[in-house]
This record gives sequence, C-alpha cells and structure tokens, in this order.
Amino acid sequence: MRRLPMACAALALSGCSIAAVDYGPVRHADYVADPRCTAQPGAAVDIAALPYFFATSRLPDCRTDNIVLLRHRGDKIRYGHFSAPREIDVGKKKTLRTPMAFQESGDWWKALQAETDKRQGRVLLYVHGYRETFETTSKDAAQIARMTGFVGPVIEYSWPSQGEVLSYAVDETNMYHDVRNFRDFLKTLAERPWVKEIVIVSHSLGARLVIPAISYVDRTSSSADSSNISNVILASPDIDRETFERDIEEEVLAARRVANNRRITVYVSHADKALAASRALHGYPRLGSPYCFNPFEAADLKAKGLPVRCYTAAVPGLTVIDTTDVSRTTTGHSNFLRSAVACRDFVDVVQGKRTRPERTATQFAHVFRLLPDPADPKPDDAAICNRIPEVSAP
Repeated sequence: MRRLPMACAALALSGCSIAAVDYGPVRHADYVADPRCTAQPGAAVDIAALPYFFATSRLPDCRTDNIVLLRHRGDKIRYGHFSAPREIDVGKKKTLRTPMAFQESGDWWKALQAETDKRQGRVLLYVHGYRETFETTSKDAAQIARMTGFVGPVIEYSWPSQGEVLSYAVDETNMYHDVRNFRDFLKTLAERPWVKEIVIVSHSLGARLVIPAISYVDRTSSSADSSNISNVILASPDIDRETFERDIEEEVLAARRVANNRRITVYVSHADKALAASRALHGYPRLGSPYCFNPFEAADLKAKGLPVRCYTAAVPGLTVIDTTDVSRTTTGHSNFLRSAVACRDFVDVVQGKRTRPERTATQFAHVFRLLPDPADPKPDDAAICNRIPEVSAP
C-alpha cells in the first residue's frame, strides 16, 4: 500500500487515461457536413497568409465560422495550410486559434511542389507527441520554422492526440491507430521526385509513428530508394530504448542508409519527468531518458566518478545530445523548444551540421552533453528559441 501513492503519481504524470473518450452530443457526420470540410479542386488558398502546410487525421468541426480540428479520429486524411496561432478572447480567458484552410489533396501536393521547387527540394516534417491539440502543435511547428529559418516548406502532421494530461492511454491508442495513415503519407512524400531532402522532427510519442514509418518506406518505396529521408531528429522520444536498439541497425540506420547520408539525432534529458513517468508505466526505460535500468551499470559509473546516465548503444549514423544540464520547465520534456542552449544546437542540426563546438564530449563517442554557457548563465530562452508566450489551449 505504501507504493500506491507513488504509482498514482506516476500514472498522473504519464497521463494515463482514467475515463473513456466522450463522443459528444453531435454526430460526427454533422461536424463535416459544411462544404468547407470538403475542399473542392481548384479552390484558391492564400498561401502567403497561410504559409505552412498540414496533413491531419483529426476530425474537423466546420459548424462555426472558425474551423476547429478536434481530438476525435477523422474519416480520412485532410490537407491544408495554416499560419501561426493567434490569441483570442473566449469569455474571460485567452486561448489560441489557428488560421487555416483545407485544400483538395491534388492541389495541396501541387502547392507543396511549387514551394519545394523554389527551395532546393528541402522539406521539414514535424510530428507531435502526447497531450497536443492542433493549436499547440501548430504553435510548435511555426516556432520551429521561425527559429530554424528553414529554407523550404514546413509540414505539420497532426494525429488525434487528446490534448489532456489524463489521456495518455487514449493518445497511445490513437497513435497506433494512425500508423497506417502516417506511413502512407510519408511514403507518398518520399516518392515525389522533386523532394530531394526530408528533415523529420518528432517529439515524444511521435517517435513511435516516425521510426516504423521510415522502416516501412525503406522496405516498400518503389520509385525512390528513400535516401531523401536523410535527417531525422527525435526530441524526448517516448519509445522503448531496447526496442530501438534492437531494430534500428537492421532497418532505419542500416549501412546502406548511413552510406546515403542518413543520420538520427536524439535529444535526451535525465530531468525529463514525463519520460520518467512513462518508464514507470511501461516498465522499461525510454530512449529520451538516460536512466540506468541496469543497477550494476549505474554502480560502475558512480564508482568511476561519472554521471549516472545510461544511453542507447552506439550505431553508425546516430548522435545523442544530453540536455539534462540545460533543462527547462517543470517537466524538462521540450528542451529543444525551450532551452536556449538546446535550441541553438537544434537549429544547427536542422541545417545539416554534424558537429558543434558547444557540445561537451563524454566517455561515449556518440554522446555529447550540453552545458550552460558561463558567459551567459541566464540566457533569454524565449527570445533565442523564438517562442511566443504561453496561453490556454482551446
């Protein structure tokens, strides 16, 4: 019984769902009955005002003036454009609303090609994690675009996360349900001859969509060898570390892929409370947390006077960046978007840089630590990471 409070705390932190998904008082068909939910071929979209691209499996609500993407599963993949979310007043609260418009799939792919052709064939694809709404994901995708100055179109892939703390199990369920949707989308993107390089950024639970999808494209791509999937960034990945180690060398980081310039960068933190809770829930360490599952390994590190941090095994093409010492917020789960030191590193990785002088080497050749800058011990994280102030989700 003494362990019960600790277990409950772990479940609460991990967001384990304690209630069923509320279907709501409206039939799902009523949400999409308005013609705005079914984009017509040739319909004009102001891409200058809505500069970012999205693909989503969320159910839209087109009953009001502002289209909203819900937490329910949609009936198909929809495509469109969006701009950075804006603050609006809803009653006495400020909330986010994302300006967006749907576009017919054929027109969307043509628009993406036009933007890609202007930018040397580079595309950035962002896949979010647990506890996200379309608004919070759009905010992060827009931040990534601003912060990195990415030269090419930025695509957000939004799956039906619930956006709630106590819905981790529901998010896992919807994520696995969406595996086929995402892998088919990634395959279509990778097979476009005008896409020369795909930079994939995933956060948290999104890694469990991204890694199997890349493996699927590698096995099944017919019109390309998938070498354009070259730069994969896993931020705080909530994926089983041992499963990743077992599978990655045979598939996603196979010798032929690495020879074709593919690499994976993993951002981890020992201060990541969300992944600590996920470990407690799943029973095994997560890739994004350098927790020492093996007590003998931990004891050996301590005896040598080294930080007690255990990382995934070395594989050619894999780099691990430990952000523990520059962690931000109470959970430490989004350092690549919130910590100035981590943000600078992330920007360089997106730009294709393999090394940075600001990284501190460790006893492992593939692992580097990020440490506070003595010349700037209290950097302006929000300004350097190009982050807008936090507001409540809708």
